[in-house]
Amino acid sequence: MSKPTSKHTPQPVSSKTTYALAGLAVVVVAVIVAAVVLWNRGGDEVRNDGYGPPHDPAVTVALDSDGSIVLGKPGVSKTIDLFEDPLCPACGQLETIYGQEIAEAVDTGKIAVRYRLVNFLDARSGSKDYSTRAIAANECVAQGGDGPVYGKFHSLLFTTKQPSEGGSDHSNDELAAIAKEAGAGDDVAKCITHRDRADTARAHAEASLKALNEALDNRAATPSVFIDGKKVDVNNKNWVQDAAK
Repeated sequence: MSKPTSKHTPQPVSSKTTYALAGLAVVVVAVIVAAVVLWNRGGDEVRNDGYGPPHDPAVTVALDSDGSIVLGKPGVSKTIDLFEDPLCPACGQLETIYGQEIAEAVDTGKIAVRYRLVNFLDARSGSKDYSTRAIAANECVAQGGDGPVYGKFHSLLFTTKQPSEGGSDHSNDELAAIAKEAGAGDDVAKCITHRDRADTARAHAEASLKALNEALDNRAATPSVFIDGKKVDVNNKNWVQDAAK
């Protein structure tokens, strides 16, 4: 996938890296490009600032068998697929700028979001497995079934609580504390601290990465957004509004 162009100076948020991923029966080689997000001048302003994460009690969250986490109201006709790595700076930037606008569209029932989390940046974390552990924590919170709680947890994890590439990251106890801050109960916190979903999270992350590679001709990039199988240009600052029509 070629880098997008802009009439203004690009603002790179992560660099191109190649990763070799070994599966049980085959070796899958994926070229991972941590997305270079180009914002037009003024396009990095936070959308719907002050709205916060989804907070309508009617919003639900479901953990699918493939690890996808679906956040939205029942019966929503349009679902966006959002591929992210918990350590990806561009994913954090996307959440910071558009997360609240997405939240309002979820609250009003215009869209649902299917989060597909990948872990190719594990090696770039201080613990060397942060992305996988954060995905496991996401699954624990989603398993709790409370939509607004999951929405707040996801928002925290990708904005104010997101670690930096190459730096220190959160322990499982700290991830559990963030879940509690989002409103999760003790059972969710125990799921995180006891690493209940560690193995399944790793398998789900690899499945999501495979799906992303298939969609992008083996040049997976995060964040990537799809609607009905078609990639969305997130450099278009009105992409959430267009999705919610």
